[in-house]
Amino acid sequence: MNSLAFFLLSILLLSSLPLNYCSDINELFETWCKQHGKVYSSEQEKQQRLKIFEDNYAFVTQHNNMGNSSFTLSLNAFADLTHQEFKASFLGFSAASIDHDRRRNASVQSPGTLRDVPASIDWRKKGAVTEVKDQASCGACWAFSATGAIEGINKIVTGSLVSLSEQELIDCDRSYNSGCGGGLMDYAYQFVIKNHGIDTEKDYPYRGQAGQCNKQKLNRHIVTIDGYKDVPENNEKQLLQAVVAQPVSVGICGSERAFQLYSSGIFTGPCSTSLDHAVLIVGYDSENGVDYWIIKNSWGRSWGMNGYMHMQRNTGNSLGICGINMLASYPTKTGQNPPPSPPPGPTRCSLLTYCAAGETCCCGSSILGICLSWKCCGFSSAVCCSDHRYCCPSNYPICDSVRHQCLTRFTGNVTAAEAIEMRGSSWKFGSWSSFIDVWFV
Repeated sequence: MNSLAFFLLSILLLSSLPLNYCSDINELFETWCKQHGKVYSSEQEKQQRLKIFEDNYAFVTQHNNMGNSSFTLSLNAFADLTHQEFKASFLGFSAASIDHDRRRNASVQSPGTLRDVPASIDWRKKGAVTEVKDQASCGACWAFSATGAIEGINKIVTGSLVSLSEQELIDCDRSYNSGCGGGLMDYAYQFVIKNHGIDTEKDYPYRGQAGQCNKQKLNRHIVTIDGYKDVPENNEKQLLQAVVAQPVSVGICGSERAFQLYSSGIFTGPCSTSLDHAVLIVGYDSENGVDYWIIKNSWGRSWGMNGYMHMQRNTGNSLGICGINMLASYPTKTGQNPPPSPPPGPTRCSLLTYCAAGETCCCGSSILGICLSWKCCGFSSAVCCSDHRYCCPSNYPICDSVRHQCLTRFTGNVTAAEAIEMRGSSWKFGSWSSFIDVWFV
């Protein structure tokens, strides 16, 4: 069923009287599963998810029937998760890890003198915001918030919008942050500064899980920052000043049930101020006399308004809705990025054999653990399958040699990509030759 049909069916059911027949909720659940690509491991699990879905349906219906709310809820991609399951998997802001002495002693400053600000600003319209990303069930919201802020200031200063690698932060930034176990944006900025830059998302793609730091990609300093600044806590005027200049990282409480199932409109809570999630403020505006922030989340485009939320501001509470005024920061940058590094040389497999730059050496045959011949995989940092014939990209690390597929577990489901057949390696004294990657479904 296409998206329009699903939407119409949802509206019909959500606006109707309470369900009288089990077939109605079953039909809606089946349609929802197809829409979001949900596949369960057993019929028992499917029935458990159906019960959770029905409970979320009742919650959504009750809220949307109130009639006096400024925002709506929907049966989004999280509608088969309990509230506890959602909180355990899709957040990741480690407010408890904040070292307030480090925060006070860091080389940061508050924004400059308060000045008049425009009535609205949207950094998306200025080309300073990349596409909405999906952290999946990895608690790395802090990394997405940090890269989003760096992407924004890099565009503003250099004129180039480059999507940056959250995976590099997850794998390599381990001094204070904990990968999928949570982290803090200030520490991510410190890491990028110390590392003299960060790699692109294209070169170091997201895998949805923590892995070993790729030192080769760690040394690709594509985008740099000079420093970072902390917005004074609980100061909405200063936060507004910062957003006028660039996108800003903020900590919020993202664990409310209404937040989980948010669909559209101006989110007004109620909401705790216990910070457990990180997002990016990319602008602000007003509607019917109500002021709001424009929030970019990292839960994919199926959540909210294509991945965005409008959150009320100027509420009179210094902490802000969901604590949005409590912990905000942003990177600073004044100059251009360093020139691109020279292209990497061939990948050495053994003393006499090699693969082309960006390829992975995989053993073609071995005896007693000693590799006798090598093959080349067309993926960088690839996974070599045990059949010694196929290989998989690092973001799909599970080999299915029978079906010639590469698998990964993403947002609780198994998805597949095509495997690639490896070619023979080159001899050190041989000549370079072109080759064609052969793909199998």
